[in-house]
Amino acid sequence: MIRICVAGVFGRMGRRILELAAAADDIEISGAFEVPPLAGRELVVGAESRHHQSIKVSANPAAEIARSDVLIDFTAPEASVNNVRTAAELGKAAVVGTTGLSEAQKAALSACAEKIAVVYAPNMSVGVNLLFKLTGEVARLLGLDYNVEIVEIHHNQKKDSPSGTAARLAECAAEALGLDAEVDVSHGREGLLGPRPTRQIGMHALRGGDVVGEHSVAFIGHGERIELTHKAHSRDNFALGALRAVRYVVTAKPGLYDMQGVLGLR
Repeated sequence: MIRICVAGVFGRMGRRILELAAAADDIEISGAFEVPPLAGRELVVGAESRHHQSIKVSANPAAEIARSDVLIDFTAPEASVNNVRTAAELGKAAVVGTTGLSEAQKAALSACAEKIAVVYAPNMSVGVNLLFKLTGEVARLLGLDYNVEIVEIHHNQKKDSPSGTAARLAECAAEALGLDAEVDVSHGREGLLGPRPTRQIGMHALRGGDVVGEHSVAFIGHGERIELTHKAHSRDNFALGALRAVRYVVTAKPGLYDMQGVLGLR
């Protein structure tokens, strides 16, 4: 039985992870924590699978992580890094799906991964990770004769823009095309900009309503357009991906892993 500790259990992802974990035969929910104002509450999960259990929500990450095998964190960048540092000190593996991390925060995760196994991915959906792979392969085959444009749509409460998934898609395309995602990605367009540069990837973020997540990569050439699209119908595919990552990371050696490795897509 794999014991998991979930951070941010009242968040959208935290709640779904708990619900699906309660239905899993090989996973035990051994820890749950939140920010102090939300701690002390009782959270009932497992209603969907009829595996009801009541969880006392804590404000003490270290205590909750200590009695678990794997930390799962989909919270906020600073909090995620701090929680993984705690996990590293305790020798516990971690699965991180938080987006919007700075380069310094990503480096901090890498430092923790010298002590423990960490799966870090901007999106843990099986379908999205297949999209990452296909984006790189198609970009490599088509080359710079086809212009790459990425469009992502999310609900109106999403904080980061573009999404971590869209940013990773740009990286996949850039790596295949010999471009630099830090330099060659154009975020929207306005004004008299002149012809579109060949060595450019367009990035466009739409926000509205309750859209869970939609990502499209268009390869636009002369006379034709190829589009790769993933549409998330619910957050369950992300939560199920996180649980797959848990099963992988719990026996992995210290190191920084991603979902491509977890899913065997490399």
